[in-house]
Amino acid sequence: MSTDLPPADDARLGITLSGGGAFGAAHVGVLQVLEERGLRPGIVTGTSSGALVGSAFASGIGGDELEEIARRFRWSRIAKWSFQPRWGLLDTQVVAEAIHRLHGEDPRIEDLPRRFGAVATDLRTRRAVVIDSGPLSEALRATIAVPGLLPPVRLGGRLLADGGLVDNVPHFAARRLGADRVIVVHLHAKWENARMMRTSTKLSDLVADPSVILIQPEMERMAQWTMRDVPRLIAEGRRAATAALEQAAPDDRIARPETA
Repeated sequence: MSTDLPPADDARLGITLSGGGAFGAAHVGVLQVLEERGLRPGIVTGTSSGALVGSAFASGIGGDELEEIARRFRWSRIAKWSFQPRWGLLDTQVVAEAIHRLHGEDPRIEDLPRRFGAVATDLRTRRAVVIDSGPLSEALRATIAVPGLLPPVRLGGRLLADGGLVDNVPHFAARRLGADRVIVVHLHAKWENARMMRTSTKLSDLVADPSVILIQPEMERMAQWTMRDVPRLIAEGRRAATAALEQAAPDDRIARPETA
């Protein structure tokens, strides 16, 4: 009888996935490279499209299936035209339907195989909020809620919208959930969409932090709001992840998987 067991996740290693619309497909390539190298973050955080990809990864979905999902993805799976467009032109109630199709239920975040936190913005306080419990659909509807386009979500007495409004690289969330080493994926390496996303995290501080590996896929000349470049985005995520991990020092404790 075989005694081989699947490798365990590293409970102190986190990954943070930034937002960016269709650019989020690049996260898939990053996660594939981590999987191939035996790096298994036990803590997953993200905002907007990064939270969508991150929630699937936190649910235990592997790199190949993530790529299939990304290639089939259409915006109609998370939003449809609203007939009461007071808060936004689109309605995100269909997110729950998409989650049911993927998981057979709307799981609670605390029941996922990996720790997960979706980052949203409290519109009243203008502060980032980490949603790490409750129905997954509510957290995802909140973290993707671009003001004027997608409606904010009332949750826990707060009115929540896209986390990228205050910080599109919210690595603090992984720390808050218990990570002492963090892989940060920042999708806007050379430019930022100032109209929607902010990067209040100081990238220079992340570069200088030995407990962080910063991966920056380059999004230049790729489509942010259509899915036409998904294969290129996945390939760019793989390239950027490989380059960042190879650049890390040979004795880097993040780039090497934990051993028993």
